[in-house]
Amino acid sequence: MPHMQQALLAWFATHKRPLPWRVSYTPYEVWISEIMLQQTQMERGVVYFRRWMERFPNIATLAAADEETVLRYWEGLGYYSRARHVLAAARRIRDMHGGVFPARLEDIRALPGVGPYTAGAVASIAFGERLPCVDANVERVVSRLFDVDGPVKQEPAAGTIRAWALRLVPENHVREHNQAMMELGALVCRKKPRCGECPLARYCVSLHLGITDQRPVPGKKAVITPVTAVTGVLVCAGRIFVQKRLPGAVWANLWEFPGGRVEQGERPQEAIVREYMEETGFAVRVVATYGLIRHGYTTYRLRLHCFGLEFADAPALQPPAPPVLTAATQYQWVLPQGLQDLAMPAAHRKLADRIYTTL
Repeated sequence: MPHMQQALLAWFATHKRPLPWRVSYTPYEVWISEIMLQQTQMERGVVYFRRWMERFPNIATLAAADEETVLRYWEGLGYYSRARHVLAAARRIRDMHGGVFPARLEDIRALPGVGPYTAGAVASIAFGERLPCVDANVERVVSRLFDVDGPVKQEPAAGTIRAWALRLVPENHVREHNQAMMELGALVCRKKPRCGECPLARYCVSLHLGITDQRPVPGKKAVITPVTAVTGVLVCAGRIFVQKRLPGAVWANLWEFPGGRVEQGERPQEAIVREYMEETGFAVRVVATYGLIRHGYTTYRLRLHCFGLEFADAPALQPPAPPVLTAATQYQWVLPQGLQDLAMPAAHRKLADRIYTTL
């Protein structure tokens, strides 16, 4: 093991990427980076991280923020419950730890939204505790190094990978080792491995057996469900109608243009008129088409037909009546530029950006 550890650390010292959370390794920065990178690519994560740190440079600033602002800065990363957990965790740190990020593993694990992986990553990278960080990159490295023959997300293979990953962690340089393992998986031991560039190639059982293309063993593929939906931008007197989604629903508490799924045998233009009546009580008509927006999230692939709308009777100088909300908690009539200040689901943000220059 010492020879493998030394080879990996030497490689990392030369090849590590200059990432912003690697400057000072504060627990707050390590935590935020780990949460952000769970569901986004590195390049995109860096952009979001820098933007986040400009607005919330420390735990105190984050804890004092309102949820609407936090969601707006998280917008586009998806899984908005994570942003809410981050805010709740910051407030817990403020209230229970004097605003200082806790160093004990059990205290980190007790923070809202912090699971075993994130707790271990923060404890090892920020505080040097001898724990492994087993993300998808590390699963790939370990499964190839030690020829783990089983789906890596399932037991017993998952336990085997965790055990090997822990054995690999040295007594010293824990921070560098764990990042090196993740970096190796991201840059070299990829889906199509670059074994000629790997500092651990001489130790790799899968390479010796010629089966690197068979490791890691995948689990069952998720079933992707196609969804066809509609949404509409209702304009009245230069302002746009938006509503806030129900708590507990998909994209809870985010602002959106009303809409919903297209029913069987229904044209999209008919669906948006029906949806507006069902969700707001407004009778509307289609006056423009803003095209089709495609967006993937979790196990769904969304095809969103987008329309421009006005009240059905006649263009109005003001809304004829308040809406009767059935799928939302609040509503606003906002100027087009006001859309930039609202936290919205990614597909609706794409639509907002699309219409911003046309209204």
